[in-house]
Amino acid sequence: MGVSDLRIALFSGNYNYTRDGANQALNRLVGSMLSRGAKVRVYSPKVARPAFPPTGDLVDVPNVPMPVKGRSEYRMPTHLGARVKRDLAEFAPNVVHLASPDPSAHAALRWARGLGLPVLASVHTRFETYPRYYNMAFLEPLIVMGLRRFYNRCDALVAPSQSMIDELRAMGMHSDIGLWSRGVDRTIFSSARRDPEWRRGFGLADDDVAIVFLGRLVMEKGLDVFAETIARLRARGAPHKVLVIGDGPAREWFETNLPGGVFAGFRTGESLGQALASGDVFFNPSITETFGNVTLEAMASGLPVVAAGATGSASLVADGVTGRLVAPTGSIKTDADAFAEALTPYCTDRALRAAHGAAGEARAGEYSWEAINAVVADIYVRLVEQRRARAA
Repeated sequence: MGVSDLRIALFSGNYNYTRDGANQALNRLVGSMLSRGAKVRVYSPKVARPAFPPTGDLVDVPNVPMPVKGRSEYRMPTHLGARVKRDLAEFAPNVVHLASPDPSAHAALRWARGLGLPVLASVHTRFETYPRYYNMAFLEPLIVMGLRRFYNRCDALVAPSQSMIDELRAMGMHSDIGLWSRGVDRTIFSSARRDPEWRRGFGLADDDVAIVFLGRLVMEKGLDVFAETIARLRARGAPHKVLVIGDGPAREWFETNLPGGVFAGFRTGESLGQALASGDVFFNPSITETFGNVTLEAMASGLPVVAAGATGSASLVADGVTGRLVAPTGSIKTDADAFAEALTPYCTDRALRAAHGAAGEARAGEYSWEAINAVVADIYVRLVEQRRARAA
């Protein structure tokens, strides 16, 4: 069979109602499959004013606001229901793709297994690490157990970085795990987008060294470590400014803990590319990423990267070549000291910034969306053929 024979039912907890790296990757995947003749139907919560139009057909699934303080903009899919099951039966998929381990995905997995359909799950974030940012770290072992059971009932997994694949295998999540990396739009993210006038408009002088944070302002992005690191840099006397690109429920906390920081707000498209390239160093302390789209975008924008040596960034950043990787310890103070040590040379050495930024931009050119999404298409076809062979 070929890609044009595929009928893909894709389930996602968030397909387009807020914008993040995971759902943008899913929309690109759907667009790629549709362009190659496949049929795709997406099942995800709908809202009145989504962040962007969905790619492909989108079917609403029953959902409620996420039951976590400060995260009410997110929706929790609760089940399939008779309406969604009827729609699934009419669409008649030959492969099911689950993009988040929520209750509706569990129900879709049971539905698919009951019909003998192959199931692919994609891993987009380190869900098991989230409780530690909300004073519920004791839940982490239970979440790992639940994820292990969920993923091992699927036929295969895909993850966006080799470091994440290694981590999943070490945790016993599955043995059949493919690499579905991420691409970067070089028409948007490029060092050529740097704009001195834009910087000046935000109070950044031409000789200021702007350390950039890019992402949704939620605590699991490592905001506490970022703020503590900046405090350590200030104590060292390392010359720098802070440029924050993004918005979210923790913005007030971040502004309070980053006195003097420049907050440019949420940006997309060319405006995002301009803002990112107008920084000088990218700092990503997050350990919840499975790939690190923002890290790749910063590299493509010509910025050296200082990041946590965890899943995602560890597969992107070449330590000492395109930036620095710092092994996380789990202690905010210890990690902040190590990050400040790694950032300090970039605050004073223009040549180092230029060399590592150029090396990162060259490496970012290796990431092509079309080639990356073709890998997933091949896995869909393989799973369908394997299931048909077993049935025969």
